[in-house]
Amino acid sequence: GATKDMGKMLGGDEEKDPDAAKKEEERQEALRQAEEERKAKYAKMEAEREVMRQGIRDKYGIKKKEEKEAEAQASLEANAEGSLTRPKKAIPPGCGDEEEEEDESILNTVIKYLPGPLQDMLKK
Repeated sequence: GATKDMGKMLGGDEEKDPDAAKKEEERQEALRQAEEERKAKYAKMEAEREVMRQGIRDKYGIKKKEEKEAEAQASLEANAEGSLTRPKKAIPPGCGDEEEEEDESILNTVIKYLPGPLQDMLKK
């Protein structure tokens, strides 16, 4: 039977199989089933590994990355508890009081360095 199969592989005349479609469907189903079994097997192995990792974390007091991030977020929320707005940034005294005047002087400084026609346009 090996020579017949070799002939088929090399592109020889294939015998027409009346059940080819049915066999192909069964083969596809078997592949799907094997893939599902493989995924289940790896999910089970990963779960076992995670149990082992958690045991090591507990033994040495290590936290998972997600737990660290969650704790950091919780501590930020605890600091802002009772406040409906985000935490206020400390503004040094004297800053922000004369904001408009400072903008005006910056604008004048910039205008000085522009070419003549642009200066006229911006002054109006």
